Amino acid sequence: MYALLHALLSDRKGGTVFTCFGLWHFGYIAITVVLIAVLCRYLKGKPRAAGTWTATKLIHVAFGLYIADFFLMPFAYEQIDMEKLPFHVCTAMCVMCFLSRHVSRLKSYTLSLARLGFVSNLVYLIYPAGVMWHQVHPLCYRVVQTLLFHSLMTAYGYITLAYEGESLSRQSLRRDLVTVVGMTLWAVLGNILYTGAAGTYDHAFNWFFVTADPFGILDRKLAPFLMPFLNVLAFMAVELSLYGVFHCLRKKE
Repeated sequence: MYALLHALLSDRKGGTVFTCFGLWHFGYIAITVVLIAVLCRYLKGKPRAAGTWTATKLIHVAFGLYIADFFLMPFAYEQIDMEKLPFHVCTAMCVMCFLSRHVSRLKSYTLSLARLGFVSNLVYLIYPAGVMWHQVHPLCYRVVQTLLFHSLMTAYGYITLAYEGESLSRQSLRRDLVTVVGMTLWAVLGNILYTGAAGTYDHAFNWFFVTADPFGILDRKLAPFLMPFLNVLAFMAVELSLYGVFHCLRKKE
């Protein structure tokens, strides 16, 4: 059984390769756009509760896909991919967005978590370096699972902000800042805990890009001190712009 699942899920090399901004990449982006368009069409004219129900179902599916991946990784990659622990912003927001729908103390952060999840997953869909670097077939498990997951998280963020959104206020801004700073500190903790070598273990992580920028522009010695602050500034700037964008979208409904 293991051999069968390994043959089905393992990386496929040779022939057609997934490339950034290639035909297959645009195809996956199109799937996300179509998914959001279909959901918006379904929700048109429906009450706010319908948007909440739809967003909840989306995060349930995304969270289920994330958890299932840990059980399928040994067949696909012959090991658990520790990079997929919830210390990167996309995976961490999946867990937190799921919890915000079910834990009463987190409900006030539902929109702030969805905002950060929407931005981070959309960025990954536009530049999916994590799958691009592996040079594998566009329909292999690695590509399909990763891009489908980010597609669902992007759709979740969009539907949440479009149908449950709030206006900019001191309270919402404070929650957004707490969310982004909290994510940064969480990633720093993950990097400290899991980076190192002992016995056969030897890993160096850069979760949430807090130890080095994704493009290698900053000096390696300075990057760990600059990137946490640059992350907070960059994500807060983008999130502030989303208030106006989604306010306009809700007015059209």
